Amino acid sequence: MRDTATLRQALAEYLRQCGLEAVTAWGQAGRLRPGRAAAAVSLRAIEGGTPGFRDYLGEWYDLGSGQWKERYGKKVELTFGVDISAATAEEVQTGIDALGAALSQGGPEGLRSVGFSAGETVYDQTAKRYVCPAQARFSAWAVAETGEEDGAFLDFEVKGESKV
Repeated sequence: MRDTATLRQALAEYLRQCGLEAVTAWGQAGRLRPGRAAAAVSLRAIEGGTPGFRDYLGEWYDLGSGQWKERYGKKVELTFGVDISAATAEEVQTGIDALGAALSQGGPEGLRSVGFSAGETVYDQTAKRYVCPAQARFSAWAVAETGEEDGAFLDFEVKGESKV
């Protein structure tokens, strides 16, 4: 996964596969489904300590270029907002339960679930919906590879440690 949009989409798709309606942005289709809770997925934080890719992860042979490349990385923690919205407070609680169940099974490929929290359910007068702010935290590796001649980083992506 190479950008924040892909990370948000991967979590929303994972939640949908686990039975929770999830969108990456508040749109009418995601908010107004009667009788079901919907989760709005956002990326709130990426924390990785010191800057740079400090851990040497080894070499790999790139068949496409015919070159050996080096990989470096660092462990990061991603915090996603997974705010639950529904027409009733009971539907919100059902959505929170579904979120907890989905996260206890793991997470999207490459991300390992390490925590989950939910706030207080309140009624949003403007949206005419009950809303509960929630967060899900995942552990992953940010991995970069070097070019064959100058040693400059070519690209980076987020990769997981293991699938729970």
